[in-house]
Amino acid sequence: MKEANSGRVKIQQFGRFMSGMVMPNLGAFIAWGLITALFIATGWVPNEKFSLLVGPMLTYLLPLLIAYTGGKMVHGVRGGVVGTIATMGVIVGSDATMLMGAMIMGPLGGLVIKKIDQLFEGKVPGGFEMLVENFSAGIIGLLLCLLSNVVIQPIMGGILSILTSGVNWIVNHKVLPFSALFIEPAKVLFLNNAVNHGVLAPIAVEQVKEAGKSVLFLLETNPGPGLGILVAYWLFSKGSAKASAPGAVIVHFLGGIHEIYFPFILMQPILIVAAIAGGFAGQFMFILTGAGEVAAPSPGSIFALIAVAPKGGLIPVLIGVAVSAVVSFFVAAPFVKRNAAKMADDDTALATAKASVADIKNIGNTTSILFACDAGMGTSAMGASRLKKLLAERGIVNVRVDHVSVDAIPADAELVVCQKSLAERAKKVCPTAQIYPIGNLVNAAEYAQIVDQIATANAK
Repeated sequence: MKEANSGRVKIQQFGRFMSGMVMPNLGAFIAWGLITALFIATGWVPNEKFSLLVGPMLTYLLPLLIAYTGGKMVHGVRGGVVGTIATMGVIVGSDATMLMGAMIMGPLGGLVIKKIDQLFEGKVPGGFEMLVENFSAGIIGLLLCLLSNVVIQPIMGGILSILTSGVNWIVNHKVLPFSALFIEPAKVLFLNNAVNHGVLAPIAVEQVKEAGKSVLFLLETNPGPGLGILVAYWLFSKGSAKASAPGAVIVHFLGGIHEIYFPFILMQPILIVAAIAGGFAGQFMFILTGAGEVAAPSPGSIFALIAVAPKGGLIPVLIGVAVSAVVSFFVAAPFVKRNAAKMADDDTALATAKASVADIKNIGNTTSILFACDAGMGTSAMGASRLKKLLAERGIVNVRVDHVSVDAIPADAELVVCQKSLAERAKKVCPTAQIYPIGNLVNAAEYAQIVDQIATANAK
């Protein structure tokens, strides 16, 4: 079991690194998608001048942003700069959009300059530091740029061509819905961002360039499967699960934070069948109706899906979402009904929360609480906001509450609140912090107990 958990953690970390290069730049992807949807010849308001922005943004801006972010993740701004220089070699002369090339050369550039800096550390004569730093970055960037142009570009071009052809074959032969067998379980393991931004997006962008839209943007972001499961809990469950389901529906479907429904599946793992069925049905409808998006609808809110739908392509998107929600609801409902009596009621959940929160040492004396999730922008932000509100209601202003990616927990963190499935990763990143894993980051019962302990300590 320990080896399995370790393997899962490594996969999560790799997926987080891949998606971490894309997620900070999603605003640029959405801007490009909106420009494409609005101004190309078949767009909502065709404009020849503005449509000239589409090509350069796709060819240069998006890959270079990813490269800079990847290099910076490895070795700060210096790594970002070298990674960006290296990526230019992959871009120039290629007919393909080199998002995948950027995901390789950006971090590689950061890693190489990091090793060079470590090699020269403490060995540079005084007064020559700036000279050595600037020229080492320039020379390494030059060499990597040439290497990527001659070696990496043809390799990545070939790989991307094979992948794109394979996806086109899958779409044309209508077997894409079977990808739900892998995508839905991966999402519940908190690999949703890695699947969407690390794997699907680079191929989807190529399809948009050729066809003006891509169904791949809808595979992971479709909120239908999660919506059906949450509605089944809302109608047929009991206790805290039933009580928290309506709020989760709003956060998931309207806010686009899909992580909110993962704990509902983990409470009854058999419900992964409902998620897969809903995903399969939705994807089948997407293929049948020719649905697609012009950019990644991130977060996966219904509003985001509407915003980046191509002209004349909104109805197929909505049909696919609706079908997937209905199917996942009807598959989930019997399981939720059958296990309703076994679900902990509100009193039991509260008692459990008291016992578990009491295990945290010196919680009343803490000055900082961090909420951590995979990306640092979804359920963690929501949990932090909820706890801030509870603290403010009690007049507690001396405790800082923030949210962060689980892989970016600072070394001086005191108390970290995260999903149970992310606890092992959090402990690895910051062994000195107190890790408090909970099943649902929107469950207010645990938060109330945390606030009680802090308030009691402040009153002494």
